[in-house]
Amino acid sequence: MVVYRLLQNVPLGPEEIGRLAAAYEQVLSALGLKQRSDPITELVARKIIEIAQTGVRDAHELAAMAIKELGPASG
Repeated sequence: MVVYRLLQNVPLGPEEIGRLAAAYEQVLSALGLKQRSDPITELVARKIIEIAQTGVRDAHELAAMAIKELGPASG
């Protein structure tokens, strides 16, 4: 899973990694991304990590914010 690869050298505990992984899976599902080899999945993982670095810790909130930022543009 891309998110685990990106977190290899980041000093996070298992709980934090679990929350990020849960958010990652939620976003992939919400965006209909089934192919884990799709390059967009790395973008999703990077966005979740970026949001988490702002202090957001809840997996659902991380996912919602990532979906809002990555989802289809409205208009």
